[in-house]
Amino acid sequence: MGTSKKEIRDKNFSETSQDYARTAEAEFLEGISRSSGRQEESLTVLSVGARIKAVRETKSLTLKDVAQRTGFSESAIAQIESGEILPPLGDMVKLARALEMKMGYLLVQGESKPYTVVLKKNRKPVSRYGSQKTIRYGYTYESLAPEKKERNMEPFLVTLEPTSQDEPPSTHDGEEFIFVLEGEIEVILGQNKEVLSAEDSIYYDSTLPHRVRALGDQNARIVAVLYTQEK
Repeated sequence: MGTSKKEIRDKNFSETSQDYARTAEAEFLEGISRSSGRQEESLTVLSVGARIKAVRETKSLTLKDVAQRTGFSESAIAQIESGEILPPLGDMVKLARALEMKMGYLLVQGESKPYTVVLKKNRKPVSRYGSQKTIRYGYTYESLAPEKKERNMEPFLVTLEPTSQDEPPSTHDGEEFIFVLEGEIEVILGQNKEVLSAEDSIYYDSTLPHRVRALGDQNARIVAVLYTQEK
């Protein structure tokens, strides 16, 4: 059967709406960047928190609103916004969905491009421990695709530090792929435990309760790719 004129109009409207939403989101974030006046070469923990707070306030959401959408406490969200807590990547996924933004846009400020090249000498940390009060989660991460527009994959270079503190497993929408570059890591997936060494990899659904940590007394380095398809 042929396609009716109404079906064609509906399809065109849907595609136009999606394009408008993506453009509006980009313009919204660029406006926040301009108003904040931040042009640092290196992004700090505080700038990530400040960006989250700016998006929340611009969308007229309260701490309670975000808490209800994420399951985090209001005090935890306030600490993230003030830079006292550096959110793990899984928590960043939840915050992005709560704020109706792509995760990468909350982490990195910059011009959106159809592709991005990140040279080793120019690689910038998404976060670092900018003050003594910052609570350490046992790792730092650097974005490997900071300016790629309309992306569903978020690749990171992650340095895992040995820690005796066990964080509770995380769950969120999406999928994750990990490739170990150096050291040894432990990956908890539900009731299963996997130990991976250099050049080992693992791919899993992020809806499974999961936790990743370095084993032994040496740092581990991994490439972690998070896939966070839009709702």
